[in-house]
Amino acid sequence: MTDVLASVDVHQHFLPSSFVDLLRRRTSPPRIECSDLILGDGSFPFDPSDHDVEARVAVLDRYGIDIAVLSLQPTLGIAALERSEREELVAVWEDGIGEVVLGAEGRFLALAAGPTRPGFKGSCVGSDDLEDLGALEPVVDAVRREGGFLFVHPSGGIAGPGSAPAWWPAVTVYTAQMQEAYLRWLAAGQERWPDVAMVFAILAGGAPFQLERLGSRGVGVRTLLHTNVFFDTASYGRRAIELCVETFGVEQIVFGTDLPIVDAQPTVTSISLFGESVEKLVRCDNPLRLLA
Repeated sequence: MTDVLASVDVHQHFLPSSFVDLLRRRTSPPRIECSDLILGDGSFPFDPSDHDVEARVAVLDRYGIDIAVLSLQPTLGIAALERSEREELVAVWEDGIGEVVLGAEGRFLALAAGPTRPGFKGSCVGSDDLEDLGALEPVVDAVRREGGFLFVHPSGGIAGPGSAPAWWPAVTVYTAQMQEAYLRWLAAGQERWPDVAMVFAILAGGAPFQLERLGSRGVGVRTLLHTNVFFDTASYGRRAIELCVETFGVEQIVFGTDLPIVDAQPTVTSISLFGESVEKLVRCDNPLRLLA
């Protein structure tokens, strides 16, 4: 890219060393044992180098990312824990990520794992949180008061059938959860909080594909397009991004990679193929609107 002030990735995850140490001490999910991250829905490889600040900055430089917005992924299953466990994990992560942000010379920003507060740029919630808008209200109110955006991420927590491949939950469960969360927002959340900046991860699980079907049920699809609702590109390529652009307009698409969970290169390459003006909007202008 050329003549770009700041390229922002709104969807990255990072586990501070204090949080990793806590997960290693735990005896129930989420926990880390040797090189495995053990969750309620399975065991996944864990590489500590993915959560090293210098190594992550090198990754940012490789992909031309100036600023990464870090969040604690709801797929760890923390929301389902007892209150004391949940609060301990959130507190340790938020304290640790605050130190990471302060020590990285402007390369990182962070979303709170609960109601946002000074030092954070909004909050990250799980897709399941949109099932109860009343319970979500304190988080939304904090975003409205403090600024920033609400980032909706898959909740996970559902294992695939015994014979399913390892990718099964990410491709079936996560996308279904995000579609449901987006439709719940359209059904009730948007009217209730039209001023809240919303970002739905992974293109809301392919929500643009479903809007035509929604239209076949008598819903005016054009009435569902809102300037406060954005969609991040994590894990998707040209065809999916193009469909999302055609549906919502390029101004509502924001760059996200889901690092270090997936390889960012396919998405980075796909966005570049749209040309410099679109790339600048998706990677720079649109994310900066969220952070303003």
